[in-house]
Amino acid sequence: MNRQNIGWLNGLIGVVIFAASLPATRIAVQGFSPEFLTVARASIAAVLGLFCLLFSYKFQLKYPSIPQIKSLSLVALGVVLGFPLFTALALQSIPSSRAIVFVGLLPLSTAIFGVFRAHEKPSIQFWLFALLGSSFVLIFMFSQSTTQEVAIGDAYMLVAIILCGLGYAEGGYLSRELGSWQVICWALILTFPIMAPLTIYYFPQSFTGIKATEFLALFYVAIFSMLIGFFFWYKGLALGGIAKIGQIQLLQPLIGLMLSAFLLGEQVTMSMLMVSCLVLICVLLAKKYA
Repeated sequence: MNRQNIGWLNGLIGVVIFAASLPATRIAVQGFSPEFLTVARASIAAVLGLFCLLFSYKFQLKYPSIPQIKSLSLVALGVVLGFPLFTALALQSIPSSRAIVFVGLLPLSTAIFGVFRAHEKPSIQFWLFALLGSSFVLIFMFSQSTTQEVAIGDAYMLVAIILCGLGYAEGGYLSRELGSWQVICWALILTFPIMAPLTIYYFPQSFTGIKATEFLALFYVAIFSMLIGFFFWYKGLALGGIAKIGQIQLLQPLIGLMLSAFLLGEQVTMSMLMVSCLVLICVLLAKKYA
């Protein structure tokens, strides 16, 4: 299997893992505050990431340089703090099925940051289809927003998408130097001195009333969404190109909508499916001309 195909395979595995993140977050915020969920998932993942680095100490462990630490700070801002926090805030007022549609903007966000950070130069046709797919998401958002509460949730999701695109592009670029799994491990460890005290500060006064499914959702977003998924995702971005592999994220809304319907019993409307399918067509065309 050539380098490009390996990149696509790793990217696809990462997207499948990430697809369950929003439904799991929706379940978790029913028992935990958004603040605790954000810092706890990062703290749990950081401890596991430390064990990964210690285990590999005698093998291929690479210590980040000062410039790489600055880059890791952007990764942490985007995927360790920004995306988890703002999605958790959004999911207090909007269902995960609605939030998932916004994931359709992630490839465009990732590609834009990839151009600035990795100096990638996708074709004009690529940008046309990427913008078209993103426009479908924006049209859906404005057509469905009828209350102030929903509008606030939408705004949170837009901020989350921008920060996530930054973290994806920066992490994908840095993975070429440090290695995919080491990037997320170092980014998590970098934030641990902040996240650990905040986890204690926001720690629930009582676990009474918190369901087992909410605990499971917390552990899913900590272990898989915050750590293991990035092993595959950053490797895919490093091997296949940030803008090109980033387009695989357009599969995430379709997978996520099915999971939301199955796990949460949320209503998946025809407009959500139509938007997701239109965006999927755009990403396939963007991939063709990338």
